[in-house]
Amino acid sequence: MKISLGPIPYLWERSRVFDFYARAAEAPVDIVYLGETVCSKRRAMRLPDWLDIAARLTAAGKEAVLSTLTLIEAESEASYLRTIIENGRYTVEANDMAAINMLAGVAPFIVGPHVNVYNSRALELMARIGARRWVMPMELDRETLAALQSSRSANLETEVFVFGRLPLSFSARCFTARAHNLPKDECGFRCADYPEGMPMQTREGQSFLNLNGIQVQSGETYNLVNEIGELRALKVDILRLSPQPEGMFEIIDAFRHVMDGQLESSAAAGSIAPHQTAGFCDGYWHGAPGMHRVHV
Repeated sequence: MKISLGPIPYLWERSRVFDFYARAAEAPVDIVYLGETVCSKRRAMRLPDWLDIAARLTAAGKEAVLSTLTLIEAESEASYLRTIIENGRYTVEANDMAAINMLAGVAPFIVGPHVNVYNSRALELMARIGARRWVMPMELDRETLAALQSSRSANLETEVFVFGRLPLSFSARCFTARAHNLPKDECGFRCADYPEGMPMQTREGQSFLNLNGIQVQSGETYNLVNEIGELRALKVDILRLSPQPEGMFEIIDAFRHVMDGQLESSAAAGSIAPHQTAGFCDGYWHGAPGMHRVHV
C-alpha cells in the first residue's frame, strides 16, 4: 500500500509552495498530486512551475501527477485544461467530466475524487476508456467500497482519501470574497489570508464548515488512521493525505509508521491530534453523517 499527497487546496505564497514540495521530495510519500484544483483566478503558480516541481519530485523517486480544476466555467479554463492534458509526460488526474472526455482513449488517466463514481458500471466505464486509478468519492462508506472492489478491473488501482478537511462542494460563488463583502471578480485574493481556510462555527461554538474560496470543506479533519488495517483488507492500493500548512510531515510519518507496522494506530492518532485544532471526523467511512466521529 502506498501514500499519496493530494494537491494543495489553499492559496499559498509561491515560496511556501516550493518549500513544501522540497520537503515532500524527502518525505515517505510515493505519489504527489500537483496543480490548482479549486479556483482558476489563483495564478501565483503557472503550469511551468508545476512541471518544474514535478520534475524535481520525479528525480526524487516520486510519481508526479497533474490535477485539473474541479469546476470548469469558462473557455479560458477549458483551454488551460487542454494544455495540462497535452503536457506529454505526466499522468493527469481528471476532476470533472470535461477532463475525462478529453483524456478518454487518448492517454491513461486517474479519476479524481470529485467525479461521481458510485457503482460498478461507472467504474467499469472509467476503466474501459482509459482510467488506471480511481479515487473513491469521500462521501462513500466502507460497505460501498467493498462492493466496488469486488468487481473492479484487475488493472485499476483504488485510492482512498484518508486525511484532511473534506472537500464537500464547489460553487460559482466565492464564499471568502462574500464574507468580506467583495464581488468575486474583485476578491483581492483574500483567501490568501487564510492558509488553512476560514473556519465557521455554529451559534453554540461548534465547528461546522471551513470556507476556502469557492470550496466548502468540512469543519473537522477526516482521519482514517485507525482504519488502515481495514483499508488494507479491502485491497486499497493508495491512501491519500490532503496538505495542510502545519504539521503535515509529522502526519505523513505517523501514517507511514502505522502502515509499516512500526506504530499502533491509537498512538498515531494521538501524535496527529495536536495538529488538528477543530478535531477529527470519520462518519462517512462508517455510513454515518460525515461530521460524526465514530472511532473514538
